[in-house]
Amino acid sequence: MTEVYDIIIIGAGAVGCAIAREFSRYRLNVAVLEKERDVAYGTSGRNSAVVHAGFNNKTGSLMARLCVEGNEGFEDTARMLGVPYRKTGKILVAFDRDDMEELGRIIEQGEANGCQGLRLIDGNELHEIAPDIGGIGGMLSPNTAIFDPFEYCIALAENAHANGVSFRFGSEVCSISKEDDLFVVTAGSDEYRSRYVINSAGLYSDRVSAMVGIDDYTLYPCRGEYYILDKIAEAYLSIPAYPVPKPGIGGLGVHLTPTIDGNIIIGPSAEYIGERDDYSSTSDIMDKLWNEACNLLPRIERRHIIGSYCGIRPKQAPPGEGGFRDFVIKEEKSVPGFINLIGIESPGLTAAVPIAGMVVDIVREHENLEEKPDYIKYREPRIRFRELNIEERQRLIEENPEYGEIVCRCQMVTKAEIREAIENVFGTVSISSVKYRAWATTGRCNGGYCLAKITDMLINEYGIVPDKITYRGCGSEMYFGNVK
Repeated sequence: MTEVYDIIIIGAGAVGCAIAREFSRYRLNVAVLEKERDVAYGTSGRNSAVVHAGFNNKTGSLMARLCVEGNEGFEDTARMLGVPYRKTGKILVAFDRDDMEELGRIIEQGEANGCQGLRLIDGNELHEIAPDIGGIGGMLSPNTAIFDPFEYCIALAENAHANGVSFRFGSEVCSISKEDDLFVVTAGSDEYRSRYVINSAGLYSDRVSAMVGIDDYTLYPCRGEYYILDKIAEAYLSIPAYPVPKPGIGGLGVHLTPTIDGNIIIGPSAEYIGERDDYSSTSDIMDKLWNEACNLLPRIERRHIIGSYCGIRPKQAPPGEGGFRDFVIKEEKSVPGFINLIGIESPGLTAAVPIAGMVVDIVREHENLEEKPDYIKYREPRIRFRELNIEERQRLIEENPEYGEIVCRCQMVTKAEIREAIENVFGTVSISSVKYRAWATTGRCNGGYCLAKITDMLINEYGIVPDKITYRGCGSEMYFGNVK
C-alpha cells in the first residue's frame, strides 16, 4: 500500500531542507525526495558560504525582502541548530571614482531594502580593516557573515528528521500526475502520493514544473569556478572582500572570502554553460580568476592554492541579458496544491528560512495547521575536536579513547568524529558524506593521509566491500579490483 503524505518536497538543498524543518513544526506527514545520496550535493554545497546583507538585490523584489529577513534571523537559526557562524562584515572595494559613485547607488538601494549600517570608507579605513587589500576606498557592510553551508543543510535536515520528516535519497523524480485530489509522484521504481507537492529542485526545478504541464520557466546554468587557499593565507584577510559589481554579469564578481574553517575562497567566475551538471574547472577561467584575485589581494601566491571547485547557479536571466531575475515562489493556479520555487539562486541560502516560511503560509491559506506540542526546536552542535582547549580534549579522550586518535592531520579530525559522520541518521555512507560532516580530506594534502584510514574503517569496521565505496554515490566508485 502506497503511503499518503500531506507534503512532498522535491529537493534536499538548503531551501528544501528549510521547508521540511518549517513543516515539521505541525501535525503533518512530510517527505523529502532527493535524487542525490545526501543533502547539499548541488548548488547549496557549492558556493561562497556567505550570509548576504541584501543590498545587491532590486528594491521591492522577493530577493531583497527575503535576503534581509534571512540575514536578520540567521544568527539565531545557526545557534538553535549548532551551526558555526561568524559575523565578519564585508567590504566592497573601489578602484576608481566610477566605483565610488556606484557604491553610493548601492548604499541607497541597500537602505531602501532595509539593510542597516552601510557606509562608505576611504582608502585609510579600507586598509585599516584589510591592510593587504588593494583599492582606493570602498563600502562596509557590517551585517554580512560567514558560516558552514554543509553543516547548515545537514542541520536543517537532521532537525526536520528529528521532528518526523522522512528523507528519501537516491529518489530522482521522473513523473508527477494527479488522481482525484492527490498527486502521484514517481521516483525510480517507487510511487508516492501527496496532497501538496513543493518543487524545490534547484537547477532542475523548471523540468519538474513541466512534469505537471507548467512549462513557463526555463533555467540557464551559470557556472562559477573557485580556488581554495591554504590556511597559511588566513593571516592576509579576515573579512570578505568583493569588487564593486559591474552591471550585466551573472554574479557579483570575483571576490575573496575567509571561511569558517580558516581557508580563503577565491571566486566565483560567472559563465553560462550548456549542461546543468558540468562542474569542470577550466584553465582560461581559472587564470582570469587568479589575476582578478591578485588585484584585490596582491600578497597571495600560487603556492597557497590547495584545491578548486565549481558551483552552478539556476538563473532565469538568459545569456545576453545577464544579471538577476526575481525568485518565483507561488502555488500554480492551474495545478492547485503544486508550489513552485524557480530561480532560487544567490541569496537563496541566506533567505532559505524566510522562503520556507513563505511556503508554509501558502499552504496555511488552505489548511488549519496544528502545531506539535513536542516540537524539537534545538539540535546539539557537532563536536569539533580541533576547536576545543586542552582540558576539553583530555576529558573527551578519557570518555572515548577514539578522540585520542587523529585520522585527518590537516584538520585534526579524530576517529570518533569520523565514526559519528559514518553513522549519520540518514545512513548516507560516502566519502563526501564523511567530508561534509567531519571536514576530513579538506586540508592541504587533499586526503592523502586520511582517505586510506577512512577507507580502512569502512571496510574493516563497517563491512563495506571496497568497490562499493563511492565519493558521492553511484557512478563515483573509488576503487576497482584488487592488487593482492
